[in-house]
Amino acid sequence: MSWDSFWYMGGYAAYVWPAYAVTALVLAVNVVWPVWQRKQLIRQLAIKQKRAQSK
Repeated sequence: MSWDSFWYMGGYAAYVWPAYAVTALVLAVNVVWPVWQRKQLIRQLAIKQKRAQSK
């Protein structure tokens, strides 16, 4: 098997590589999104706590 045949995927490269890209994107979003949401929630809770303490 040569690298050219690997990249060409037997004529199905136009379907295979975008499928890999979409899969990688979904996996990355599934990792990054909850982390981002958690940081945002902690930030919001800290703001609420500061407001409650200042009253």
